[in-house]
Amino acid sequence: MQLSVHIEINTPKTQVWAAITDIKNSANMIDAILNIDVIYEPANSLIGFKWKEKRQMFGKDAFETMWITQAIENEYYTTRAQSHGSIYTTELSLSDTAKGCTLTMSFHAQGQSLLMKLLSKPMGWMMASSMTKMLQTDLDNIKTFVENK
Repeated sequence: MQLSVHIEINTPKTQVWAAITDIKNSANMIDAILNIDVIYEPANSLIGFKWKEKRQMFGKDAFETMWITQAIENEYYTTRAQSHGSIYTTELSLSDTAKGCTLTMSFHAQGQSLLMKLLSKPMGWMMASSMTKMLQTDLDNIKTFVENK
């Protein structure tokens, strides 16, 4: 499954970058995130930053351990998580606009276990709609947070 959503934010790209890379405090910005526990914080880079996130998903508490695998300051970062027989990657990227920037969130899920590979075809289309709404809500929360700061 691959999804991508974006939002226009009337705030300079550097300020949005500062907000989206302040992962320790993301529960203050994104309503669905209930708690963040930092596992590893590199001294001089985002790459390798690792955390456990508690999030409200589909009416239940969900826990994921994620880490940043790639990053270019003020441009994008990519996270990875592995659970439930799948690998999940998410990229948050920024591009300049006349009034601020566009924040794009791209999500990719790839089944690794035989069961997940078999289920991904019939279940993927049902999950795509829910996941798109969830990602868009996260972007709406980020927009509200940075524009009202």
